[in-house]
Amino acid sequence: MDRDERDEGIQYGGFWIRFVATLIDSILLILISYPLLLMLYGKDYFATGTIIKGPADFLISWVLPAVAIIVFWSYRSATPGKMICSLEIVDAKTGGKPSTGQFIGRYFAYFVSTIPFCIGFLWVAFDRRKQSWHDKLAGTVVVRKNKR
Repeated sequence: MDRDERDEGIQYGGFWIRFVATLIDSILLILISYPLLLMLYGKDYFATGTIIKGPADFLISWVLPAVAIIVFWSYRSATPGKMICSLEIVDAKTGGKPSTGQFIGRYFAYFVSTIPFCIGFLWVAFDRRKQSWHDKLAGTVVVRKNKR
């Protein structure tokens, strides 16, 4: 059975639905992290141009989001935004659950998708299987739940 036969009946998560899911996730992260950063660093946190203001900032802004995202992917195959939008991440070859290694690689491949000008994310709009660069690098694809 070739890929086209396997893909028949699968509804991939396209650009706009994935954009909405990312927007939801971003709002949730802001609602959690900004109050913590404000409590720890005060209003000056938002006034200065320093990228990382200290160890707590690094932990709250970089480490905890990475851990939370990878944990959500590992246990639910989706972040809260993807769950709300009825999307899930699956292995591109088997359609099954990706490995933890794939999820970790997918997370770090996000940085590749941002270079240059977020083209790796925009790629979803043009790809037949709606894969971003980070999906291609990790061997994953985003599908609509119960539509596979």
